[in-house]
Amino acid sequence: MKKLFFTVIFFSMAALTVTAQHETRLMRFPTIHGNHVVFSYAGDLYTVQKSGGIARQLTNDKGNELFPRFSPDGKSIAFTGQYDGNTEVFVIPAEGGVPRRVTYTATLQRDDVSDRMGPNNIVMTWKDNNTIIYLSLIHI
Repeated sequence: MKKLFFTVIFFSMAALTVTAQHETRLMRFPTIHGNHVVFSYAGDLYTVQKSGGIARQLTNDKGNELFPRFSPDGKSIAFTGQYDGNTEVFVIPAEGGVPRRVTYTATLQRDDVSDRMGPNNIVMTWKDNNTIIYLSLIHI
């Protein structure tokens, strides 16, 4: 009986260890416009109907896309993109497409999402359909 118990415990622990090694990916930073939701998942942007359904991938670049925000008219999505070591503001059509870079800032050696202060150039909102409001911290 003891041998069976320890065997069960061993295999349970082994299964938990294998499961824990998989990367946890969360749906993060949702934004809503009308009937559409855009969110970040595994470093890419996805869209889905507000009522639910199958999400459609909008971006698939090697870098991370975070903090999406719809423009007031819902035609564009601004987001914070982390490509080539920099964190910048980008815009794509709401249907998806090639990101267009909006900001060009120097790397400040602290563009990591896990940094206590967060990365630079975090998209906050839109002022109007042409103006994006974003947070950028400067170290002195």
